[in-house]
Amino acid sequence: MVYRQVKRFVNARSRLVITIVQPLIWIVFFGMGWSRAFSFPGARALFGGLDYLTYLASGMVAMTVMTGSFMSGVSVIWDKQFGFLKETLVAPASRSEVILGRALGDALVVNIQAMIVLALLFLVAPGLNPGGVLPAFLYGLLLSLGFASLGIALSVKISSMEGFQMVVNLVTMPLLFMSGIFYPISTMPEWMKAAAYLNPATYAVDGMRYWLTGVSYFNPALDTALLLALTATLLFVGTRAFEKATVED
Repeated sequence: MVYRQVKRFVNARSRLVITIVQPLIWIVFFGMGWSRAFSFPGARALFGGLDYLTYLASGMVAMTVMTGSFMSGVSVIWDKQFGFLKETLVAPASRSEVILGRALGDALVVNIQAMIVLALLFLVAPGLNPGGVLPAFLYGLLLSLGFASLGIALSVKISSMEGFQMVVNLVTMPLLFMSGIFYPISTMPEWMKAAAYLNPATYAVDGMRYWLTGVSYFNPALDTALLLALTATLLFVGTRAFEKATVED
């Protein structure tokens, strides 16, 4: 399953291009615009001493991972339509192995894309630390495993490609804005902070930002522990949903 997901990615070059271009559009049209707005004296204090472009760039890696991981469920819907999903459901391998293989394959693909994006971000945000690339990859791998599992679990219950994309957009947009990618958690209203603390992306963003810039809102050890716990929870939810799926779904 891992090999299959990676091979599909290699054969779908348009998917790679779109995944890379999207965060770069955010950086150019959102980041560069707001970096000028936050150029007044004292603005860097809002972002832990970082300029806004560097602050945003360190979060774009997690954004690439999040959006790409959720969309892994699209391949499940395609497999439904072409009959491959039925073959995996009746295969002698356990369903937990099947979904873990799919999730791991999609996680590797998404993180390859994220690392390409990160390499390009060094051109616009030279303040990023090259030594943080490997830790950022590991945080991204954990995050993508959880969200890929959730995306697969959703796609098992949804047959319409359009319906799945609407659900994904409905879920990902709040998670993106409540993760600390675009603005610090300390500036959020109290109700939004409470939601952000339950968001796995919050701890991935914070951990990546710590290793790439030296700035963090939480303790890095806490980031790792909570991200592991939340990812394990999403893996469990995804595995249970896939195990309960029927050939007729």
